[in-house]
Amino acid sequence: MPERQPVLVLISEDPRASHRANEAMRIALGIVAGETPVDIVLAGPAVHLLDEDTDDLVDGDDIAKFRAALKKLAVPFHVEEGAPPADPSWNADGHPVAPITPDGIAALVAKARRFLVF
Repeated sequence: MPERQPVLVLISEDPRASHRANEAMRIALGIVAGETPVDIVLAGPAVHLLDEDTDDLVDGDDIAKFRAALKKLAVPFHVEEGAPPADPSWNADGHPVAPITPDGIAALVAKARRFLVF
């Protein structure tokens, strides 16, 4: 049986200013729960979805829940190189992350079956 193509969820919205980053994560979790493989890319300010303190994030409580569920399911975040803040509390929960270059993002796009871009 051929490998199933993943759905790519590319998030670039700033979770400190918009609820769209949370919605993108919620949708990604729903797709994973349906047993469809998902690649999640955090680009630019979307890396703040992994901030330890979610009080400054729009929908921070939901973000913490969705993030924990994705971690439990071992779904890594592909994080745009150079985007993570220098703050040592970033990704304090130790969510699996993989740095990714623009070429790496393009490779994920090429192998994806569907795309969600926020």
